[in-house]
Amino acid sequence: MAFDIDMIKKVYANFGSRVEAARKVVGRPLTLSEKILYAHLWDGDPKKAFKRGSDYVDFAPDRVAMQDATAQMALLQFMQAGRPQVAVPSTVHCDHLITAKEGAAIDLPHAKTESAEVFDFLSSVSNKYGIGFWKPGAGIIHQVVLENYAFPGGMMIGTDSHTVNAGGLGMVAIGVGGADACDVMAGLPWELKFPKLIGVKLTGKLNGWTAAKDVILKVAGILTVKGGTGAIVEYFGDGATSMSCTGKGTICNMGAEIGATTSTFGYDESMERYLRATGRNEVADEANKIAAYLTGDAEVYADPENYFDQVIEIDLDTLEPYLNGPFTPDLATPVSQMKVEAEKNGWPLKVEWGLIGSCTNSSYEDLSRAASIANQAIAKGLVTKSAFGINPGSEQVRYTADRDGFLKTFEDLDATIFTNACGPCIGMWDRTGAEKAEKNTIVHSFNRNFAKRADGNPNTFAFVASPEMVAAIAISGNLGFNPLTDTLTNDKGEQVKLDPPTGFELPTKGFAVEDAGYQAPAADGSSVQVLVSPTSHRLQLLDPFTPWEGTDLKGLKLLIKAKGKCTTDHISMAGPWLKFRGHLDNISNNMLIGAVNYFNDKTDNVKNELTGEYGPVPATQRDYKAAGLGSIVVGDENYGEGSSREHAAMEPRHLGVRAVLVKSFARIHETNLKKQGMLGLTFADKDDYDKILEDDTIDILGLTEFAPDKPLTLVLHHSDGSTEQFAVNHSYNDQQIEWFKAGGALNIIRAEAAAKAGLS
Repeated sequence: MAFDIDMIKKVYANFGSRVEAARKVVGRPLTLSEKILYAHLWDGDPKKAFKRGSDYVDFAPDRVAMQDATAQMALLQFMQAGRPQVAVPSTVHCDHLITAKEGAAIDLPHAKTESAEVFDFLSSVSNKYGIGFWKPGAGIIHQVVLENYAFPGGMMIGTDSHTVNAGGLGMVAIGVGGADACDVMAGLPWELKFPKLIGVKLTGKLNGWTAAKDVILKVAGILTVKGGTGAIVEYFGDGATSMSCTGKGTICNMGAEIGATTSTFGYDESMERYLRATGRNEVADEANKIAAYLTGDAEVYADPENYFDQVIEIDLDTLEPYLNGPFTPDLATPVSQMKVEAEKNGWPLKVEWGLIGSCTNSSYEDLSRAASIANQAIAKGLVTKSAFGINPGSEQVRYTADRDGFLKTFEDLDATIFTNACGPCIGMWDRTGAEKAEKNTIVHSFNRNFAKRADGNPNTFAFVASPEMVAAIAISGNLGFNPLTDTLTNDKGEQVKLDPPTGFELPTKGFAVEDAGYQAPAADGSSVQVLVSPTSHRLQLLDPFTPWEGTDLKGLKLLIKAKGKCTTDHISMAGPWLKFRGHLDNISNNMLIGAVNYFNDKTDNVKNELTGEYGPVPATQRDYKAAGLGSIVVGDENYGEGSSREHAAMEPRHLGVRAVLVKSFARIHETNLKKQGMLGLTFADKDDYDKILEDDTIDILGLTEFAPDKPLTLVLHHSDGSTEQFAVNHSYNDQQIEWFKAGGALNIIRAEAAAKAGLS
């Protein structure tokens, strides 16, 4: 069925005229990204051209999607906003709070029992406020969104960094924090700095062992984990139109790993096929009526250097399969070179696990191509050398793949079929033996491979590849195995070679499902009660953060000077901590426990300036808060990269951290800090990072004249009595400064709702 068809028709009714108006004000042909952005301005028809990378713009997204881990805090905030119902179509998807261990038959019932309180809360709050609810086991949020809600030319936001997956269906889909989602659900504009544009021209056609995943693995190697920051990546060319819709989704999904605002493709026949195959003929028919507006103008793609800030060209005919990793998703190694690189770097060649699935690669096509490799292994007498795990993307995909025999093929190779959920990709993997912290290698089709990410073991070397490559390497048990050239020994002692994968873009017999797992909200939720026990350790109603006191911040303690990579996983770990995502005080006990202390190279070990002793970061900060002392966190480059985890901003705010000063921020995390009334600052001179000493007391001056583009001053009071000061920058605009002064954006929303209620 087509959800929200009236909303989609309304978007399309205005789309063409707004694009034409945008062409006039911009004065040139438009990229697809620009068309969607200008068609979704909060003020309606475009009246001015915006400057990329500098102008803040208010947008009107069409919908909001939330996964269960982040939805808790987003909806707890929404409950405080004073609105009776969400203003735009919104959904909640239960995919994060399900541990992978024994297989779906055991793991899913266990999760439903273990997290019943949270699932019941999310179900009831969704029911009350008009939000669609996808039950545990229904599938991974981004696969479910692609199958049911994404539509060409639309704009959506989601409380997960891989919301960008919907770009595979021609959307501008952006990962945000829960406070942004709260704004949009409350009917307020959503603010974004107008993105820069990176064009990726794809020529040729994928062939042999090369998959759509290899395109983004190649791009990640080119742009690195922050090369796409502040930009939309737009793919075009004959290579783009030759790909499947779900393949496009894979590329857009992992665009989050290069820091991109989002990625997208123009509307084409593969998207139409996917819409029709997933029961959305009406959406396809409406999209066809304005198809010319749902892709970049011909002049743009003919001469991309004149329209994009950066252009990359990739020839799919010659593209080689890649393995990216370990410990970062942008370390790209062609499969043909992996054996040499592994031996040179001391990466373990023996592969312990091969994992297929995640929001990035769990479509029907993905499973069918991987199953073709598994089927060959059986037919050719090969025994899988590695353990094998499969996470289908949705119940619809699982049911259809099971009907068509793919799951049995995997099971015949002793694979474990996990729940239709994120599982190992987000650390929800109870892996036997991981606690031993032994050095080992795994390969997976996920998007992220940071240390400890999958199984909590810092010595697990994780490599990212396409599902079919994961299958081949898992069967071989050898990281250096190249299926394009190498042979394997079968059960008869013969040397056999795997043929290139084959698969199906879409099921030839159509998709099928008995129960997709969807719960529609009540038509009138006014009488629905949302209960949160005051003694719960999983859920906690929020108290408003306190407004700024109106003075400069003086006497701040240095909580930690983080060294090197500090992702949102380092700031607020996932895995077992997911159970506390709805309880701000309890989850704050994981704050920055993964960050490396510059002064001793240890994690979760900082100096308490009140006692002179070293101890855990959260406990130290709680001591400062109890003493009425504020603190500051100092970080390195691209601080807060990774998941859109709002808790990474809320936990420091809750425990009394006043500012975060870094060399550079990842986009979503910087916005999250601003939304919570925190100061997010950057060094004007990055070398000043070295001036900050462990025992410093720190002042931040200039806040009484806080204004856009006006630097603040940081004063360091060293323990020897000397002082130093230097400028620090910020990117706050007038509205964001008001968030800071009010103590957070939610305080302003609440006040506006109260004022409106008073007037009525």
